[in-house]
Amino acid sequence: MAVKVTVLFFAGLREALGCSRESLELPAHVRTAQELQAHLQERGGVWAEALSVGRTVRVAVDQGMVAADTRLHDGAEVAFFPPVTGG
Repeated sequence: MAVKVTVLFFAGLREALGCSRESLELPAHVRTAQELQAHLQERGGVWAEALSVGRTVRVAVDQGMVAADTRLHDGAEVAFFPPVTGG
């Protein structure tokens, strides 16, 4: 069964990637938040740079912070954003 998700990008990621939202049907090998991040990195260029392992990127699923190994479900809303700093 195909898993379809909505992916949101916030703050600096939105600016770097030039998009704030997209709908994706995930390939069979992409089932966790971390695998989705790696899948997006495979696009290369700015995607590989903005979502690289060395950068701190937070992930939320259905508006709740999650660990990288969280499984994605059909209809999930997955948000990627840089860490928030206070001042």
